[in-house]
Amino acid sequence: MRIGELSHATGASTRALRYYEEQGLIRSERLPNGYRDYGPEAIEKVEFIQDLLAAGLSSQILRDIMPCVTADGGQVACADVLLQAQRVRDDLLEQERRIRARRETLEQYLAGRRSPRGNHGHPRP
Repeated sequence: MRIGELSHATGASTRALRYYEEQGLIRSERLPNGYRDYGPEAIEKVEFIQDLLAAGLSSQILRDIMPCVTADGGQVACADVLLQAQRVRDDLLEQERRIRARRETLEQYLAGRRSPRGNHGHPRP
């Protein structure tokens, strides 16, 4: 399938598909007219790439992961990639914890349960 068809099938822009190819995440064959030709497995790969990019993984980690989702991946390399993905998840959990603490502080001020330090009066509405 050509790049426009893959774009339509996955919702990824043609620009994103070219980037994925530059990064070695997907492959295409070149037709005699110079057009890219992707195999049917490209749809699933692109959807996988989009999911993991949206989850916060970098294209470098994705380059390491892609062999793990195809038959040519090695078990040791895939275990290392799993550790990288777990680190990204742990970083996201820590970011969520910090955001939750910030939101709770703001909610205390807005509800009048907390006032600025050194100000013993009531916060203004």
